[in-house]
Parts: sequence; C-alpha cells; structure tokens
Amino acid sequence: MTADSESRALGAFLKARRAQLSPRECGLPETDTARRVAGLRREEVARLAAISVDYYTRLEQGRVRASAPVLTTLARALRLDDDQQTYLYELAGRTDARPRPRRPAQRLRPAMGRLLGQLTDTPALVLGRRLDVLAWNPAATALYTDFAALAPHHRNYLRLLFTEPVVRQLHRNWSHDAREAVAALRMEAAADSGDPDLARLVGELSLQDADFRTWWAEHRVNSAGYGTKHYRHHLVGDLTLDCDTWTSPDGSGQRLMVLTAEPGSPSHDALRILTSWTTRQPDTDRQPSTDQAQDPTR
Repeated sequence: MTADSESRALGAFLKARRAQLSPRECGLPETDTARRVAGLRREEVARLAAISVDYYTRLEQGRVRASAPVLTTLARALRLDDDQQTYLYELAGRTDARPRPRRPAQRLRPAMGRLLGQLTDTPALVLGRRLDVLAWNPAATALYTDFAALAPHHRNYLRLLFTEPVVRQLHRNWSHDAREAVAALRMEAAADSGDPDLARLVGELSLQDADFRTWWAEHRVNSAGYGTKHYRHHLVGDLTLDCDTWTSPDGSGQRLMVLTAEPGSPSHDALRILTSWTTRQPDTDRQPSTDQAQDPTR
C-alpha cells in the first residue's frame, strides 16, 4: 500500500466517523438548516479540533499528513474510544512508503496446540492473523463445522461467517456477530495494512456480500476479547455461550478462543450432549501446523 492510499484510508475513517456523530453529542448547537449529509459537517469538526476548515478538508481528501498534535485534537473532537484512537494513530503513522517485509507462514505454537488438546469438553479454536482458523478441537467441530473437510484457504473465521451457510445459520444474532468480526479485522488491518492476504480476503468478501461492503466502509474497530454468543444448533437447539479470547504473549498474534456455558444452565446440558458425540482425540493431531503449507494459492 502506498503513502497516497494510506492517506486516503485515514481520510475515509475521518469522514465515516463524523457521519456517526450529531452536533448535540459534541456540544454544538442545533440549527434549523437542513443537512445534506449525516452527522457533523467538516467545518464543525474543524471548529471542535481548532484547525482550519481548509486543512481538515485536505486531511479527508488525503492531501496532507496529520501531525501528532492534530491527531490528538481530532481524537477528542470525534469522541474516539481507545480502539478508535489506536486505529487513527496506526493509519496516520503508516503514511510513509517504506516497504514492509511479508510475515512468515503462520504455524501453530506447540504450547497453544497442547493447551487446545486439553480442552475436551468445550469448543475452542486457535485464530491467527486475519482471523484464520489455525487449529480446533473436536467440540469446535461439533459446534461449527468440519474444519478438516474445508480447503485450507477457506478456514477463516470471517470467511465462514459470510460464506458458509451452516456457520451463518448457527448464529442467532448473525448481523451483530458478523459486524463485530468485521470490526476486529478492521483493527488488524490498521496494524498490518500491507498484508496481501488480508487485501485478498477483503476484496473477495466485498465482491460476495453487500453487508460486508457496508460494514467494512464504516471503519468500526473492536479489540474486545470476550462476549456472549447466541447459537441455534441443528442438533441440540439454542445455546448461550460465553466467548473468551486469550492472545499469545510471543507477538505471533495467535489467539485461543474458548466457548463455555454457565454450569447447570440448559446451554451447559446441551453442550455436554453435543460434545459427548465427538471423539476425544484432538483435531490438532490430525491437521498440519500451518494451513498455508498445503495451499498453493497463497
């Protein structure tokens, strides 16, 4: 990605964010004048950030680089939360044209694989960069789908949410869950905007799904590591599961995602029934440490 395209990405984020705010939220007086666009006007953002309208306009158009002090005032003016501020600074900090070396192929960390193998009664996945599914246990297969039967490049959590009917229908609140996953990928894109595999994934999903195009254009970001998932499984019915994610401390970006149910709840009983039908042998013993090694298209 060139410096020009990265500047445009920053401008797109600024434009998308101001469209989400109302004058009242930002302490500005309401007027009777009809607004041609949703949210704040450019001159209102410039006033809140104490910069000229011309300078702010050029920022949105990707014609100038934002200085650190300007980013600070823009973050305050646009009411950005911690994730959004991180995203803003990462976009602005990558406006140079230095080449970035491509990361090596993802390989499942042995310690992560051993930990996954010990989780026999609860669904668990190891996610890598771009939300790629690097490993899974039998309970995850029972809940989601047979990952081993999928082509290696198709084992991506976001891709499955949008393109795999079984996974899509599993989510009772699919729109919410899919939108949050898009926001998580957006967060990752700011930190690794030069990843060609990420660009390919975004391009493919943009062509295939109108919802993905819309949500990707919103520039929402999210790094939450926990939440609640509501599923409707074709064998055991409704499940309400707590979803917790732990990030590996080695900087690899690998995350262990574990789904658990409240003890004694109907979901806990249903999950026990579901996992009792699966083998106790971890799938990680039967699948390669890197999906890319088997996929000649990547």
